[in-house]
Amino acid sequence: MGEPLFVAKARVLAVDDDPMIRGLLERVLAEEGFEVDAVADGETAVAMVADRTPDVVLLDIMLGSVDGIDVLTKLRRTSDVPVIMLTARGNENDRILGLRVGADDYLVKPFSSGELVARIQSLLRRTNAQPKAQRRLTFGGMTIDIGTREVWLGEEQIVMTAKEFDLLAFMATSPRQVFSREQLLNQVWSSSAQWQDAATVTEHVRRVRRKIETDPDNPRWLRTVRGVGYRFEPEASGAEEAKPAD
Repeated sequence: MGEPLFVAKARVLAVDDDPMIRGLLERVLAEEGFEVDAVADGETAVAMVADRTPDVVLLDIMLGSVDGIDVLTKLRRTSDVPVIMLTARGNENDRILGLRVGADDYLVKPFSSGELVARIQSLLRRTNAQPKAQRRLTFGGMTIDIGTREVWLGEEQIVMTAKEFDLLAFMATSPRQVFSREQLLNQVWSSSAQWQDAATVTEHVRRVRRKIETDPDNPRWLRTVRGVGYRFEPEASGAEEAKPAD
C-alpha cells in the first residue's frame, strides 16, 4: 500500500469479535503507518479508550455480548473520540441509529481497505487540522471557539463530537449562506453521495440542534431552507459579527 501517509503515528482502536477481521484491520492499518490496538469486546474497548486515548475508533455494530450501539452510547458519556461504525447491515435505520448515538461515520461491509484508510484519514484531517488563525465566532449568546474547538451558549459549554463541531463551525463561518446536503457532505466530510449517504448530514444537523436549540423543532440557529438545504442564522437582533479572539 505504499509509504505511510502520516509522519506522527495516529492510534486506531479496532473493535470486532471476528479474529480474522481484527487481524486484517491490524495488518492493513499498520502498513499505512498507524499504531493499531485490536480488541474483541465492548467492555475492553471502553476501558482502552480511557487508557490509551486513540485518535479513531473502528467499532463493529454486531459484537457478541454487548452490541456496538451500546458500546458507542457508553463511549459518548465520557469521550468525543471519532468513531467509524463497521456494519454488515444494509438497513438504513441501523446506520441512522448509530449516527444518532454519536457515530461520526460508518462503513458497510464488505468495504475495500482503500476506502477504510481514506475515511480514517478524512476524520484525522478534520480533527487535527490547525486553523490558519485562532478565532472566536460570537453570535448573540453563542460563542464558537475555533482554536479550542469549544461551543458556549452563555455560560454553558456545549459538549460536541468532532464531527458535530466541524459542521457547526463550517456553517457559522458563512452565516446565512445556504448549503445543500451534498455541499456539506463534500466540505465537512470530504466525501460525496457516491461514497456516503447524504442522510448523514441530516442526522448530524438533528444532533447539533438537540444540543444548541431551545426548541429543536423550531430552530433558531440551524435553519432548514426547504428544498435546498441548511443555513446558520445569527441572532435576529443584536447579533455580533464574527470577530477574532482577543
